[in-house]
Amino acid sequence: MKITVTGKNIEVTDALRDYAEKKVAKIVKFFEKSPLSSQVSLRTERGLHIVEITVHIDGLLLRGEEKTSDMYASIDGAIDKIERQVHKFKTRINRKLREENRVVLEELPNQKEQSEPQIVRTKRFAVKPMSVEEAVMQMDLLGHDFFVFSNSETEEVNVVYRRKDGNYGLIEPEF
Repeated sequence: MKITVTGKNIEVTDALRDYAEKKVAKIVKFFEKSPLSSQVSLRTERGLHIVEITVHIDGLLLRGEEKTSDMYASIDGAIDKIERQVHKFKTRINRKLREENRVVLEELPNQKEQSEPQIVRTKRFAVKPMSVEEAVMQMDLLGHDFFVFSNSETEEVNVVYRRKDGNYGLIEPEF
């Protein structure tokens, strides 16, 4: 497995790099014969140690992010989040990998089976052409976190969404 460790506003010491690589390598135990690569980004902002870990598994992406006052604790937290994703989505990941003749290893002992989330409702609605600003206003009026609309400028389907920082994002698909 290829592991890339980078740092921003922090010197990545050998001890820190070794610790991050050792923890990310734990993810391998969940997969059989799957080529993996991962990126570990370490940074500090306003006294917080932020770790972002992205693991690539042949088309699947697992991502964990953690912010704490200790870099080692942030690494542990991000790895824990990725492990929870693997357990939660084990069935879906297995189905995808089975199509390619690979399998996720069985759960570790003491891990409870979680049911796979299902689509329980489908909505259909007319997509009316509007500006991005109008779509944001419509999203706010509905009290939703995202809104699908036809962009009147580009004549393509777009999505506006509310970001965690309170700002908005725009998704413009490329085909």
